[in-house]
Amino acid sequence: MPLLESDENSPLLRGDTERLENADRSRWSSIRVMYFTMFLSSVGFTIVITSIWPYLMKIDANADASFLGWVVAAYSLGQMVASPLFGLWSNHRPRREPLVCSIFINVSANIYYAYADLPASHNKIHMLMARTFVGFGAGNVAVVRSYVAGATSLKERTSAMANMSACQALGFILGPALQAALSFIGETGFSVKLIRLQVNMYTAPALLAACVGIINILLVILVLREHFVDDKGRDIHSINYTPEDQVPVAPAVEGDIDQIAVLTSNILFFVVLFIFAVFETISTPLSMDMFAWKRKDAILYNGIILAAIGFESIIVFLVVKVVSVRIGDRPLLLGGLIVIFAGFFILLPWGNQYPQIQWTDIDNNTIPALRLAPTPASNASVEPTGCPSDQTWCLFTPVIHLAQYIISDILIGVGYPTCNVMSYTLYSKILGPKPQGVYMGWLTASGSGARTLGPVFVSQVYTILGPRWAFSIICAIVLAAVILLSAMYKRLIAFSVRHGRIED
Repeated sequence: MPLLESDENSPLLRGDTERLENADRSRWSSIRVMYFTMFLSSVGFTIVITSIWPYLMKIDANADASFLGWVVAAYSLGQMVASPLFGLWSNHRPRREPLVCSIFINVSANIYYAYADLPASHNKIHMLMARTFVGFGAGNVAVVRSYVAGATSLKERTSAMANMSACQALGFILGPALQAALSFIGETGFSVKLIRLQVNMYTAPALLAACVGIINILLVILVLREHFVDDKGRDIHSINYTPEDQVPVAPAVEGDIDQIAVLTSNILFFVVLFIFAVFETISTPLSMDMFAWKRKDAILYNGIILAAIGFESIIVFLVVKVVSVRIGDRPLLLGGLIVIFAGFFILLPWGNQYPQIQWTDIDNNTIPALRLAPTPASNASVEPTGCPSDQTWCLFTPVIHLAQYIISDILIGVGYPTCNVMSYTLYSKILGPKPQGVYMGWLTASGSGARTLGPVFVSQVYTILGPRWAFSIICAIVLAAVILLSAMYKRLIAFSVRHGRIED
């Protein structure tokens, strides 16, 4: 029966409308706090990434390049361990608790990092521990994803996940930019004697991350409220006040989760993060070997390229929000994997032109012909460039041209963000309205594991066997992911669709 005008203006209906509008405003304000938390998580990873090696050498003369690998991997290892724990916590307690705890750990770890030069010995161990705890604090990504998944309807979720991915990509862009902006402080900087703190170009980024983390804690405490909606967007519970003796949890939902689809989604997400970690790791050594760039040039040019890919990713996220409404999530995920495959396939070396060789003195006399150019003296001012001759594949592997490299970057810059947002958008829909904290923890852990193994894998294979083997294996892995997705295509559907509550 239609409402009369007098009915619409009645105090009761006006009160209901205002209550719903306030709840919706509170819900989206809370989601935006989650966007900010995701942004800070990615900033925490990248804001010191370009200065870790010189800082490590400065504070501990015993540190070598192999230990640097452990320091870089420590973040992902810490996040991999913490994600399921924080996810489990968020399933049984208000999500404000694990969020505040994790951000506090992150803030403390960044301060610890700034003090890594203070101890008289074992400074590299202190740096390793600091980065581990920074990653442990970043395990709240699982809570963030589960919150956004539970606070959005099926129609809203792809858009919300795309926004969250855009915030993550923006963090990856601004992190190195903030490090570069703070480099004017210099290596010496200034000291705060009262608290025995040395503020320089290495510690300032970590201290900035700690300050912004405190702001994040305040936002979580003051703005974040628990919200949960069903797949149609109807409010299940929305609380603005959480007594200590009441724990907001998702209501019981009939129907089981398709565990095979869950496992498939975790494998696909692992592959997506693995191949991007490979791409990030290999870009600088590959460009120095293939294009004879100096260290300074490689850092500058690849920094520009990665920043451009970051902006490209943001555009892709915005396009995905629109396109997914028309064609769905699974076709976009499949298309993204195919684009990534094309990007790495283009990187395979072809032709009969070989890279410029960086000749060094070789002790093995079985290849005397390699002594074609004099080795610069150890104090020479000219930096040797080209593909090192101790990487024997340089002598028989065709060069990868700059055009190949740029086209590959563009394709990966389209395929990766598409697969990234579609992976956990599909995952959240597969899980449905049931508590997602632990499941999101496992997804984040699989991504962290990929970011840990990817650099180790590519550094070993590339150094020993060269780019042809490295990129051929990556192509095979992506192709296997395409086959897996195609085989499980019909199972990767939303929980409500699977149980017949909503039509696909």
